[in-house]
Formats: sequence, C-alpha cells, structure tokens
Amino acid sequence: MQQAAAIRHADIDDLDALVAIETASFSGDRLSRRSFRHLLTEGNCLTLVAGAGAALRGYATVLFRDGVSVARIYTIATTPAWQGCGVAAGLVRAAEQAALARGCVSVRLEIRKDNAASLALFASRGYQVFGEYRAYYEDGMAAWRLQKALPPHRRPARARAAYYRQTLGFTCGASCLMMAMKAFEPGLELNRTLELQLWREATTIFMTAGHGGCGPYGLALAAHRRGFPAEIHVNGGGVLFRESVRSEEKREVITLVHEDFVRQVKACPIPVHANLAGTAELRRCVDAGGVVLVLISTWRLTRERAPHWVVISACDAQYVYIHDPDNAAARAPEQRIDMPIPKKDFERMARYGRNGARAAVVVYPRGHPLPATA
Repeated sequence: MQQAAAIRHADIDDLDALVAIETASFSGDRLSRRSFRHLLTEGNCLTLVAGAGAALRGYATVLFRDGVSVARIYTIATTPAWQGCGVAAGLVRAAEQAALARGCVSVRLEIRKDNAASLALFASRGYQVFGEYRAYYEDGMAAWRLQKALPPHRRPARARAAYYRQTLGFTCGASCLMMAMKAFEPGLELNRTLELQLWREATTIFMTAGHGGCGPYGLALAAHRRGFPAEIHVNGGGVLFRESVRSEEKREVITLVHEDFVRQVKACPIPVHANLAGTAELRRCVDAGGVVLVLISTWRLTRERAPHWVVISACDAQYVYIHDPDNAAARAPEQRIDMPIPKKDFERMARYGRNGARAAVVVYPRGHPLPATA
C-alpha cells in the first residue's frame, strides 16, 4: 500500500512541476504557465499540492471571492502514474478544509459529463449535481455543476423560489418578483414578456443614469394585482431613488410616481411597515411562508454602488442565501444562485445611498393572511 503524500500549499517553486502535471493530465483546456504563475502569486486562491519538488503527485486550485462564502475548485489533476491511489481524494479533503478555514459554507466545481472517474470521486465525497453548462469545454463537451455543503454549515431547506436571470440591466426587481410568483405557482412561465410587463407596472421611470428600476410599492402592487398577498418594509416615508438623479424634472417625476404608488397601496390595502427589521425579522417572514425581495447595494458584490433587488432563498443561524438575477457577464452563475452571505455582511448590503435607504417586499401564496400594518 502506498504511503499518502503530504499535502501543502504550493509556491512559485512548484511552477515547473504543476505545468508538467497539467500537460500529462489534459489534452485540451490546459492552464498555461502564465495562468499558473498568476494563480500562485496574485489570485484570490489557494493551490494545494501532494508530494514534494519534482515528485508532485497532484494538485488542486481553490478560488475564493470576497463577500461570497462559496469556494470553487477551479482545477484538480493527478499525475497519471498516481491515479487511482487516493491522491485526488486527499486533495479534495484538503480543499474543503481550506474552504472551511476561509468561512465558506459550500464548495462548487464543474466536471466534464464524460469524466466518469471524477464524477464518482466527488459523488463519494457528498457532492451533488445542481446544474449544467452546455458546450463548456473547447471540444464542445458539456459540464455538470456540482456542489457540497460543508459541515458544520448544513445548508437549510431552500426556499421554493426558482431562479430567473434578468435580461436587461434595469429589470432586477421584476425578475425577483417573477421568482417569488413561480415559488407559489410552479406552472408559471418565466419569460421576457412577463419581465417587461412587471417592470412597466413597478418602475420609478427614472433612476441614476438610465431607465428606472422598480420600487417596493410598485412591486407589491404588481404582486397584489395577480392575487399574491404582499407586505412592504421601508425605513421611513422618503421617496426612494429621488436623490439618484440630478435633474429636478426627473426628481419631480419620481416623486409623482411614488406618491401615486403610495395612494394605491393604501387603497388595497397592502401593509406597510415603516421600520425595516433586520435579518431576524426577514427570516421570520421566510419561515412564515413568504418569499422576500430585498433592495441591496451591489458594492460588496461588484464594487459598483448601484441599487439592486435580490431574493432571499434561505436563512440559517449564520447566513442569508440569495438568488441574484444580475446578468453581468463578469459574474459567473455560481456567484448568483443560492449565494451564502454572512448575516453581518448582508445587514450592510441591505441598504442603499447616502441615507442608507432600506426596502423589502414579502410576497405570500394566495390566501395567506397578512400581518397588520405597523
């Protein structure tokens, strides 16, 4: 029986050995020497190696992202002579331990659909398929997307909200409402027509430099019109997004639209809670059967200060999990679906602008009793 190789953090001295393993292990989609150098010296990642010096038996690279508690096994390979000897399994265990040490709650990766050995390895480690990428590799082969929740962070039961990716830069609110409605009406078809219809009903007309997004009052009204009870949480009675534009004419339009929405909400009536509670209250809404849409600032996700709607997909004692409809090409899908955010970070994310505006809309299934207005 072969003795297990020690696993350690790679450094720049391992560059030649890493390139040799990559060349021996893959016929295509290889990492270049330049890519390995970047991963070893500049990337927000960790490369683990099994063995020492030129006698390395294998390696695994794990990527991390600030503000997101999901690690990604970017690549893993074993020298052909050591395949089937437990090297890869040891590297996977070490990668999971490294992810836990970084505060991650889960690990994700992609595997070729025809790579039976790798699929069997990760299945034995508790990984589950949750999606796929078509034509992911350079030869056209698709990839399975796998994930595993890491102990002691056991993934809570996910909310029923399906995922929908917005098709336009200003339809995040409408897309979030579509996810909420789909949770209660599985047969609902999510498409661009519905996305634009909801946006037209809920838009503030103007916002920042372009088309208006959706406000909490408009979203609640759009849900109410379709028979889904909703309640609104805001911190005060100000006009959301008014200060995001400089033109007085645009400010006047935003104010008129807001006031009209408020009148309609009162006439329904839709409950409005003037003091927005924190994550504890939002978790109670989820536990009560609601799907929560929350306005956040995208700074902690994209380093851009923009208002953006997301859906809370689940909560536990430490994390808030969100579906983010963002369609920016720079963000990978695993950074949008069921993303775990530490509660303290989410509390800071769930506000926008200099005045710290906060807003949430809770959508419930048809016939669900609503709480009294605060």
